[in-house]
Amino acid sequence: MRKKIVAGNWKMNKNLQEGLALAEELNVMLAAEKPACDVVIGTPFIHLAKVSEVIDHKLIGLSAQNCADKASGAFTGEVSAEMVKSTGAEYVILGHSERRMYYHETYEILKEKVLLAIANGLKVIFCIGESEEERDKSIQNQVVKAELEGSVFNLSAEEFKNIIIAYEPIWAIGTGKTATSGQAEEIHAYIRSVIAEKYGKQIAEDTTILYGGSCKPSNAGELFSKPDIDGGLIGGASLKAADFKGIIDAWKK
Repeated sequence: MRKKIVAGNWKMNKNLQEGLALAEELNVMLAAEKPACDVVIGTPFIHLAKVSEVIDHKLIGLSAQNCADKASGAFTGEVSAEMVKSTGAEYVILGHSERRMYYHETYEILKEKVLLAIANGLKVIFCIGESEEERDKSIQNQVVKAELEGSVFNLSAEEFKNIIIAYEPIWAIGTGKTATSGQAEEIHAYIRSVIAEKYGKQIAEDTTILYGGSCKPSNAGELFSKPDIDGGLIGGASLKAADFKGIIDAWKK
């Protein structure tokens, strides 16, 4: 059975003290009422080691939002996969549309990051998705397939078991727009079919595919009811414990 996951991506928000307070608040909430899915929080680098100390890792998984495409060396300002792992983090988010767009991360750069993350025992939440222009041209299937082929389909079947896919329609991030549950299910099912072509039906069935595009407590239940949507990668709504808990609780309905 593939895992159901609700993962929060804090992006560049919360100073260290605010981040610790949010992590502690979530920890208390989830300890009081056990979630019906796996919960992950993706904090800024500077929070990782401290947050790792305050959360119960049985309740909350910890993720970085990025890692370097080099193992170590003279790369000022970079943070390696080994460093991420050493903080107690278990996951790393790679390929987010903001990283691709603003920091020009190519398929090749992401391929290196994915390999280093897996080599260091991290699970990868790998983001794929199309822009509004690509959706308007109805080429979203070609776009997501190319992103998979460019950066993760070089992995062995065993290595690919460490990949969680997050489908994020770029046109629905921070815009308030959301793909309909039907649109989301359609492309999630397509992504699963592409994984099945590459790695076989069983691995495709076991791969968790998250929806990441303006998911909130009001629409999470409908999205999560679809057979190929296994949870969410949550942006803004993960910055308030009550909102994030509302999305987590959608798995109980």
